[in-house]
Amino acid sequence: MKITRIAAYQVDLPLVEGNYAWSEGKFVTTFDSTVVRVETDSGVVGHGEVCPLGPVYLPAYANGVRTGLAEIGPQLLGQDPTRLAPLNRRMDYLLKGHPYVKSGIDIACWDILGQVAGLPVCELLGGRFGEDHVLYRAISQESPEQMAAKVAGYRAEGYRRFQLKVGGNAADDIARIRAVADVLEPGDKLIADANTGWLPHEALRVVNAVRDVDVYIEQPCATYEECSVIRAKTSLPFVLDEVIDGHDMLVRCIADRAADAVNIKISKFGGLTKAKLARDLAVSQGLAVTIEDSWGGDIVTAAISHLAHSTPTEHLFTSTDFNSYVTTSIAEGAPQRVDGRMKASDQPGLGIQPRMDVLGKPVVDIS
Repeated sequence: MKITRIAAYQVDLPLVEGNYAWSEGKFVTTFDSTVVRVETDSGVVGHGEVCPLGPVYLPAYANGVRTGLAEIGPQLLGQDPTRLAPLNRRMDYLLKGHPYVKSGIDIACWDILGQVAGLPVCELLGGRFGEDHVLYRAISQESPEQMAAKVAGYRAEGYRRFQLKVGGNAADDIARIRAVADVLEPGDKLIADANTGWLPHEALRVVNAVRDVDVYIEQPCATYEECSVIRAKTSLPFVLDEVIDGHDMLVRCIADRAADAVNIKISKFGGLTKAKLARDLAVSQGLAVTIEDSWGGDIVTAAISHLAHSTPTEHLFTSTDFNSYVTTSIAEGAPQRVDGRMKASDQPGLGIQPRMDVLGKPVVDIS
């Protein structure tokens, strides 16, 4: 089997709530997503998706996905999409760094592999654990009262894990954490995610002020070293996200016992192939993992669900359902949340079919 065509489609994904805000005043109203289509000489077609959280979150941006695909795509024609290790090595040879550019192609090739094997991708990623898997709800940064009300509303929809966007003024963030903690019930989990927004002295002030609250502290500061300082000064459970940007940093985190859980974003690692390796490494060393991506619609959500559903239940801290945050559906067959939980498709591959009427004409077309 050989790749005969790679096409990319740009699609806007407006937010249901109209706005998503996190640390340092950053916000997005509409996500710019790229759907990648990989065609083969056997007629099997796979799809992936890449959606950076704007240009100010990670070293990634939407136009960079399309530009990178135009750079490496011509040199991937003729490659076997089911030979994922050689394909990834070739992509890394053709483009140093920029893992997010490669993620959509890798996901699409897993979709193809699953269709060829007649198996859902989660079975190829290690096998399905349980009937479904747990989700969290991200709570956009607002006033303490508004965030508490949002949590109460989403709790009524079945969510039991909530990721508060903090990383602003320390006093405000302390109030946010306490206001939300007051509306939770036994069994709920609360994560205060600063998204690198605090300086160390601010982070220390917050963790000291909420040390009596059952809350996880996520990525308080910008660097690994700064986070390690806070980790050493709090007994609250600790999550690292933005600084876990490759297998080398994950190995360092494990060696230092710098976190109790890590977030594995598929596009940050470069696709399902490398995200699976990170997941398996973390699980082997007793870390809990959140399986997610920077953002996305139906296709990203499907990829997340397959990786999450193939993660041992006791190690899956949480996962996410990005397609419920946006107003536009880009694929049929995508998994949907039920009572704060989700299950990966049981159809071969990712189990999705893109809505070509929504995607329109390709903005990159390589054949």
